[in-house]
Amino acid sequence: MPTVVELPVTAYKGPVDPDWCPGCGDFGVLRGLQRAAGKLGIQPKDLLVVSGIGCSSNLPGYIHAYGFHGLHGRAVALATGMKLGNPDLHVVVTGGDGDGYGIGIGHFIHAMRRNMDLTYVVMNNMTYGLTTGQASPTTPKTTSTKSTPEGNLEAPINPLALALVSGATFVARGFSGEINHLTDLIAQAIQHKGFALVDVFSPCVTYMNMYQFFKPRVYTLEGTDHDTSDWQQAMQKSYEWGDKIPLGVFYRTEAPSYHELDSSYKHGSPVKQSLGLTAEQGLALVKTFM
Repeated sequence: MPTVVELPVTAYKGPVDPDWCPGCGDFGVLRGLQRAAGKLGIQPKDLLVVSGIGCSSNLPGYIHAYGFHGLHGRAVALATGMKLGNPDLHVVVTGGDGDGYGIGIGHFIHAMRRNMDLTYVVMNNMTYGLTTGQASPTTPKTTSTKSTPEGNLEAPINPLALALVSGATFVARGFSGEINHLTDLIAQAIQHKGFALVDVFSPCVTYMNMYQFFKPRVYTLEGTDHDTSDWQQAMQKSYEWGDKIPLGVFYRTEAPSYHELDSSYKHGSPVKQSLGLTAEQGLALVKTFM
């Protein structure tokens, strides 16, 4: 294996500083992604970060790499096209629970069943922070928000369980308050060949500050006998909630990614293929149609 030359975090410092609220969990996710890329020795020119709309979706502007800030809920769809266009890139999708598990949930599900080679880091703050605190798809039931002043009537979705039943080949959960652990999870997700979800508890200190809820409850699966190859066990763990909430890799399996199954990629990345016709191909077309 080639020797990995690690890069410093400063190699990924973006042109502008984040404008998130002081204490926002997204700072930890940004630093975790920067550290993970550096740990893997990924050059900024080989990293593409794609996002949708929301506070967390501003992240591509804060990291030195290729970036694309797309439409609300369309980050995974955009990233799919970009990865298929140039599968040599490390493509990381970043966004929030509203963007990914709300309007973008259809793209999320289909990318998993196709096993697209993408890393999806979801900053799950359980609220729509950019629009000032409405209930999101992961807001706990009975929670009072601007859109549910008398309590949220809807049960939250379980992103990990949804990923497991949709075919994701890497499913993990992190916490922005545990940056070292989160860095390792993101690095593993980037290295994984196939769709990798890293759902991150990333508290919104302004509208849904849950740091004090999570800190005494979270624990890492790495210190247990959890078998990451056991789908049933992963599903059971995904529903563990209350006094103890697990973090870490829930499930991991190996399967060909979408572009690896497409025969058109045997000639290499589309962006590196010649778009012109050879003389022989031109003559063959003339013979066919003339």
